[in-house]
Amino acid sequence: MKVICVIPARYASTRLPGKPLKLIGGKPMIQRVYEQAKKAARPAEVIVATDDSRVYDAVIAFGGCACMTREDHPNGTSRLAEVAEKYPDADIIVNVQGDEPMIPPEIIDRLADAFVKEPDLKMATMKAPMEEREYDDPSAVKVVTDKNGYALYFSRSLMPYPRNRSELFKVYKHVGIYAYTRTFLMKYAAMEPTPLEQVESLEQLRVLENGYKIKVLESDFRGIGVDTPEDLEAVNKLFEQSGK
Repeated sequence: MKVICVIPARYASTRLPGKPLKLIGGKPMIQRVYEQAKKAARPAEVIVATDDSRVYDAVIAFGGCACMTREDHPNGTSRLAEVAEKYPDADIIVNVQGDEPMIPPEIIDRLADAFVKEPDLKMATMKAPMEEREYDDPSAVKVVTDKNGYALYFSRSLMPYPRNRSELFKVYKHVGIYAYTRTFLMKYAAMEPTPLEQVESLEQLRVLENGYKIKVLESDFRGIGVDTPEDLEAVNKLFEQSGK
């Protein structure tokens, strides 16, 4: 089973322009993400997917592998599928967000291993216990699963609703790292947008609305995405404290 890891990296971020090239501990953010992904044991290759020559050149400069993609992709899945087309020998595609400089390599391996344990699996992602301060934050996506660990729904609203709070009331945050079989990724990217996907602005709902399952693995990693200058400052402080 050949696994490849793809890291989408767009230069034109609205809240943090030039985000992939912002420095974290003296290195461009995309390099930090790439180096973390390279520590994973499962991927045979790690590729940065970008539509900007500045990001491409930066990746090549630090010795990484990069792939130029079209600028007109409607979403990240479409961009990922373009890269997957160029790797017909890949069985599993793991999609790591380009703004997660502290992504644990073991998460990448766990997602890839899920397809070994369940040969019929088509797609997998992660969840982590959510902090109460995020319950009413629409940018913190919630996920509920069935007893077998498959997603029932993703939402920006609080789920489940605690009509009677008890020890059963647990809220899980969706961690935005995905893995797909290459075959399913190509099919998923060709699907039309669905009503719930458009209402919630959550692309993964398209999979559920079309009747497919998503395996959701649990982790303690909640994600430390860098979307704003404040996020960048906070992550730099963490790197300073870690001495990396």
